[in-house]
Amino acid sequence: MRGEQGVEVEAALRPRQHAQRLDAADAGEVSPGYSAPWAGPGVPLKAIKWLLMHHSPLVIKPMLDPAMWRWGLAMLRNCTEAAYQVNKSRMVRVAEYSRDCLKQLRAETGIAYDERSQGTLQLFRTQKQLDGIDKDVAILKAFGVPFQVLDRAGYLEYEPALAPVKDKFVGALRLPGDETGDCFKFTQNLAKMAEALGVNFRFGCSITGIEHDGRQITAIHTDQGKVQADHYVLALGSYSTQMLKPLGIDIPVYPVKGFSITVPITNPEMAPESTIMDETHKVAVTRLGDRIRVGGTAQLSGFDLNLDEGRRKTLEFVVSDLFPQGGDVARAEFWTGLRPMTPDGTPIIGKTRYPNLTLSTGHGTLGWTMATGTGRVVADLLSGKTPDIDVDDLGVARYA
Repeated sequence: MRGEQGVEVEAALRPRQHAQRLDAADAGEVSPGYSAPWAGPGVPLKAIKWLLMHHSPLVIKPMLDPAMWRWGLAMLRNCTEAAYQVNKSRMVRVAEYSRDCLKQLRAETGIAYDERSQGTLQLFRTQKQLDGIDKDVAILKAFGVPFQVLDRAGYLEYEPALAPVKDKFVGALRLPGDETGDCFKFTQNLAKMAEALGVNFRFGCSITGIEHDGRQITAIHTDQGKVQADHYVLALGSYSTQMLKPLGIDIPVYPVKGFSITVPITNPEMAPESTIMDETHKVAVTRLGDRIRVGGTAQLSGFDLNLDEGRRKTLEFVVSDLFPQGGDVARAEFWTGLRPMTPDGTPIIGKTRYPNLTLSTGHGTLGWTMATGTGRVVADLLSGKTPDIDVDDLGVARYA
């Protein structure tokens, strides 16, 4: 594909079946206002408590995996107030820009993906949780992100189906600028539009290695032959780390396993209007057309993709606890996927020591939220343009 300045670019994409595992059933949130690193003050103590919960938002499967423990220690080093402020500000910058790019793309193309623009509601079951949002609110104010702190009567105005269970929650933080949408539908429809413009997708094509001469990338080896181009973008999610090691590039991206269930709506009036985030269980409940998507929990277990019934029970508990009359949980579809997480929560976007290799990985749980803006940034970098947002602190060099 020839770009605006005559640069010829060809991309070898991950196989279609793998792409479906990653985006087929994510939580559906486009949540710039909820963008925050997992690492923060008090998180180590919270993690211990989470591990002891019956419906735990965090599961660690003991493994002799040095990469997991290195990643975990790096995350602990980011659990300071100073690091949290820096990391959250980076994440919000990318996420807010991405939301604006998504709106522009939607207006220009009319792309449909069960989108809803009714905000995110973060629910708090305890007063301590509600009182602990001051630091996040300060960052939202600094970036001009609209928000509302609501009592019971306030959040019921936006999510009336919560009325039967209102006594379970003391209040909420509403982020009216957030959106929801089906990421899988979006990517499928976007691919069709791109193909109509001449983009050549190679589905079912596995990358086996990256060739270089010490100065630049010279080819990509696949099971269908060698692919050569002027510039290469590596966006392989959790698998980016192992692909980059032979190039002498070490990135701290580790797979954090997430789960979701998709529940058919049986009573639209008793289902969510938009996205609910249960702060206690770290589970999101989102309305996508005639379905409820329930996504969350974090499991450290390497590249294992087995479905864990314990995680399913947690997701079923949360949606039944919030919207007991909204959908038929017995007919829910169960899914799992690997989130490519960095220890500071911030994605890795930008150039490398190879002039013709650009990275786009490590978006973690916010891949859908940051997708459109990241795509615009990468396109600008490849075209020799200055991106609309500062990306100097998003590259791999910050880990040097």
